[in-house]
Amino acid sequence: MIGQKIVDARKKATISQAQLAQLLFISSQAVGKWERGESMPDIVTLNRLAEILGVDLNYFSENSPSSTTKSEQLTIENTENQSVERQVDQTPTDTKSNKLRWDLSNGNWVDADFSGLKNLREKFSSSNMQRCLFIDSELSGLLLKNNNIDRCDFSKSTINNSHIDGSNLVNNLFQNCSIIETEFSGSHIMGCDFSNADLTGVTFKTGGFQKNSITNTVWNRTSFNGMYIAELVFEGTLTDCSFENCKFSKVTFQQATLTNTFFKGNNLKRIRLIDCKVDPLTYAFLKNGKADLSDVTLVTD
Repeated sequence: MIGQKIVDARKKATISQAQLAQLLFISSQAVGKWERGESMPDIVTLNRLAEILGVDLNYFSENSPSSTTKSEQLTIENTENQSVERQVDQTPTDTKSNKLRWDLSNGNWVDADFSGLKNLREKFSSSNMQRCLFIDSELSGLLLKNNNIDRCDFSKSTINNSHIDGSNLVNNLFQNCSIIETEFSGSHIMGCDFSNADLTGVTFKTGGFQKNSITNTVWNRTSFNGMYIAELVFEGTLTDCSFENCKFSKVTFQQATLTNTFFKGNNLKRIRLIDCKVDPLTYAFLKNGKADLSDVTLVTD
């Protein structure tokens, strides 16, 4: 049933199997297996499918009719959210700890305002969040798994020492955020704004980092491992960073200073280095990856 719904939505969106596979960073054979019912996408991929095909995530539910439009579904979602929000307000407190007991995991949240939230931890796992506000929130130690986070605003929030696993993050705002020592694993991050964010000690593993705004972003001990990195411009200073077994597409380092930055297992012919300064160790890594060093200045001090 899910396979047929994928077929119907793909054809309605006039997208070929090959085009859909490219957008999902998978093979067209995998898409074919879904549509024939030989295998099923996981929840994170379903979230991405819904976004690409212009349908709601609930479209793939067995009980959801294929004819339900996205606008109709959003109306249903808003009604459900209001009902759940009322339930949260009425949740009893724990008499021993005098703390509110609540868990918003496995939810479908649209246009909700959670600004100033504290101690979120794992309470939003396996959720679909669209256009939600988390402005100026304390979210350190956040644990998210299998989430779809679309057009949400985390500006001025602290998200240190957190773990985001198997999630889809699209068009979100992380401006002026502290995201120190956080790990993104198996997650696709696209169209997000990390301007003035501190990504010290952040680890990105096996996912995608694409079309993001990274103006004045702090890159210190930041590592990318097995990532697809595309359509980005790195500026400023990168210190003690690493790029290992990554695939680059339309990536530019412009007026950047790279110090002790590690490149391994990468073909660097596709990256552009414009008016950059590098130390000898970084220079050696770039040269080994066959990067064009014609506009690079070697700094020995």
